[in-house]
Amino acid sequence: MQGIVVIKCGGSTMDQLPHEFFGAIAKLQEEGKQLVIVHGGGPAINSMLDQVKITPEFVNGLRVTCEDTLRVVEMVLCGSINKALVRRLTQAGAKAWGVSGIDGQTLLAEKTAKPLGWVGEITKADTTIPKAILEQGFVPVIAPLAVSADATQTYNINADVAAGAIAAALSAEKLIMVTDVPGIMRPQADGTKEIVEQTSAGEIKEMIAAEIITGGMIPKVQAALDALDQGVQQVVICRGNASDLVAVCNGEAVGTTVKMNVNQAI
Repeated sequence: MQGIVVIKCGGSTMDQLPHEFFGAIAKLQEEGKQLVIVHGGGPAINSMLDQVKITPEFVNGLRVTCEDTLRVVEMVLCGSINKALVRRLTQAGAKAWGVSGIDGQTLLAEKTAKPLGWVGEITKADTTIPKAILEQGFVPVIAPLAVSADATQTYNINADVAAGAIAAALSAEKLIMVTDVPGIMRPQADGTKEIVEQTSAGEIKEMIAAEIITGGMIPKVQAALDALDQGVQQVVICRGNASDLVAVCNGEAVGTTVKMNVNQAI
């Protein structure tokens, strides 16, 4: 059986993902690829918060989650977003099974020390549920929520962080972060930006310090580094289109590839 590939779908890309993207997942699944999807849902959460008159707050690209916000996050991520993804995958011919990190205590967390409210830091990712779903021939579609060890508290988890933790626990060969930009972009002298095709942990830290990597890209690359530290072979940040997804799964260079060492083979 082939190695596991974890695909993180950002909330900002969800409505933009074409039918062909889901068709590519169905084709890859048919070819024997073991695929796991972890999804976000930021814009849909913001839309629902607006409807219930709650103003979203963010610190360094991470959502501040009060008690009321947490209820909305759980409803949107576990409900409408998760099931919409399962439905689109099924329409495209894939077999998909939607769950959250709460189910089977797949993601255990403790409250972060950062001033973010009910946002958790993952203490353990359990692979029992994702592996059981894979063994049944389905793609697990996982909403990024976690639960405390005593199951008394739900935590909101950044989807990039959740994807990295799940990829590491599954010893995935690859983590693909699907986003609305083609990868990490480096400013050039003429004012344009050029994609960084390959980078390493050390270079990423330098780019964060130089403010080349900012905002929502910071948790993305930090999750990538954490996944690499825990054994994931490589992380790819790319756009959500069918050709890029298939190319990445087949080992071709697309977007930004992040490795522990820039000399490491793709």
